[in-house]
Amino acid sequence: MSTTTDLLLQLKAELKAAGVTYATVAERLGMAESSVKRMFSKDGDMPVSRIDDICRIINLDFADLARRVADTQPLMLELTLAQEKAVVADRNLLIVAICVISQMPADEILATYDISEPKLIRALTRLDKIGIIDLRPGNRYRLKVAKGFRWLPHGPVMDFFRKEVLHDYFAGGFDGESEMLMVVHGEIGRGLANSFRERLARIGQDFSNQHLADQKLPADQRRPYTIVIGMRSWLMAALADMHRRKT
Repeated sequence: MSTTTDLLLQLKAELKAAGVTYATVAERLGMAESSVKRMFSKDGDMPVSRIDDICRIINLDFADLARRVADTQPLMLELTLAQEKAVVADRNLLIVAICVISQMPADEILATYDISEPKLIRALTRLDKIGIIDLRPGNRYRLKVAKGFRWLPHGPVMDFFRKEVLHDYFAGGFDGESEMLMVVHGEIGRGLANSFRERLARIGQDFSNQHLADQKLPADQRRPYTIVIGMRSWLMAALADMHRRKT
């Protein structure tokens, strides 16, 4: 829910865009212009009902105002621990959360996964309440997470993936169409490690952007792929036993 301050700032911008002055607002509401200015001031106090009254002056629905405020809010790079716990506690909710973070439309989620429309709507409503999406009419939604979003490294969702997903993923042969698996070990300068990490992150973002661009293709021309990108300062046990620490 938007704060009153956020609503007032957006409302001021909407009035300016519509060319409506405080004097006009005061006249339409039967108030003194000084009272209107005071309500819009930094220390002012304006009830929601009054905001709604002003919205009607410029033919703006209150819900649209709140939505525009939501659209200006900074996107999250990570969820809180409480948000992740709520997501991972329900398998259907987790599946839908993964889908919406990939910006998959509701109708495609229904066509791809064994989930009923009522269950999908409940999951979307729950994700809206948790704060991951802004749910809109027709089961459309706006993500509240940024493009560079990631699950908490040691949070509930990544723990779930480590326990129940990674083995299944790496059990594959990686020898199918367009598949590959590489394990590269080496020692590089400390100053270069971050640049490699950033380049790997860009690959992940390129994949996400291509996924969004290809949503317009017919389903039979698309195929699901999953990229797992990792980089850490680490030696496998067999090498660690033989490794002689350099001084």
